[in-house]
Amino acid sequence: MKALIKTYVVPFAFLIALTTQVSAQTKRNTRVETTKTTVVKKRTIAKRVPSKTVVYKTPKRKVVSVRTVPNRTVIVHKGQNYYYANNKYYTQSRGRYIAIAPKIGFKIKVLPTNYKSIRYNNHKYYNASGIFYVQINNEYEVVEPEVGTLVYELPDDYEKVVINDETYYEYANVLYEKTQVNGTRAYEVVGIIDMD
Repeated sequence: MKALIKTYVVPFAFLIALTTQVSAQTKRNTRVETTKTTVVKKRTIAKRVPSKTVVYKTPKRKVVSVRTVPNRTVIVHKGQNYYYANNKYYTQSRGRYIAIAPKIGFKIKVLPTNYKSIRYNNHKYYNASGIFYVQINNEYEVVEPEVGTLVYELPDDYEKVVINDETYYEYANVLYEKTQVNGTRAYEVVGIIDMD
C-alpha cells in the first residue's frame, strides 16, 4: 500500500499543486494595470510683485487724452481731483484729460452699466471693464481682487508682461494668467503689481 501511495498518489498530488501554482502565477502576470496621470503645471508668482521685475512687451503705452469730458463726476482722492465719465477715469494735465486706471479707494455712486458680479471666498465683487469694486454702504469702491478670482474676459487695453520668463496679462496693476474652466477660457488673478 505504501508503494502504491508513493508511486501514484504523491506524484499526482505534486502535479496538481504545480499546475495550480503555475495557473495562479499566470493569471497574476497577465493582468496589466494602467494608470493615467494628468499633471497640470501651475505657475506661481508672489502675490505682490515689485514693478521693477515686470517687463512690458510693448515698451511705451499709448496715452489717450481728450479736451473735454462731458457730464463728468469729480472724485476727490487723497486731496487730488479725478474725473469719471462714460465708464472711464481721467486726470487733468495741461488743459487735457488723460484716461487712467482708477486708483484703489476711488468711490462712485452708480456702477457702470457693463458690470458683472463675481463671488470669490465669500466676497462679492463687481467687475466693470477690468476694474473691481465692492459695495460699501451706498457707494462702490475700487479694490484689488483676491488672488484666485476668475474673470472670463479682459479689457481691450490689457497688456502682456513678462515676469521671471513667464508671460502674464496685466490691467490696472492686476496680473492674470490664462486658464480653462469647464472647457471655457478664463483669466485667473495671480498677483498685484506694487507701484514704487
